Amino acid sequence: MAKSQLPILIGNLQRETKIYYYKSSGPGGQHKNKRETAVRLVHTPSGLRVVATEFRSQLQNKKLAFHRLKKRLLELTKRRKPRRPTQLPIAVKENILREKKIHSQVKKLRKKIVFEEE
Repeated sequence: MAKSQLPILIGNLQRETKIYYYKSSGPGGQHKNKRETAVRLVHTPSGLRVVATEFRSQLQNKKLAFHRLKKRLLELTKRRKPRRPTQLPIAVKENILREKKIHSQVKKLRKKIVFEEE
């Protein structure tokens, strides 16, 4: 998505999402078991799903869910910096090779010694 589409996307956010209310589980007792306060938003164009169950109020959970959805959409539209491959300095390469050589010598010392009989 281009950055120019972003304001339109957030403006139409409520029209582009499906809102589901349900009873959440967990601590909270009767308030959670009786009322459908949990909110799940599904953003149909992107397929993102967001859930909010923290509050007893359906309205507060709905506001929180939309806030989370906006945040996730902004993360999706953010451009990442291209990775520039770097090379190791010569001194570092020599140090790695030196350590590998020492390690191989240690492994050679672990071999069984076989005595030849005459």
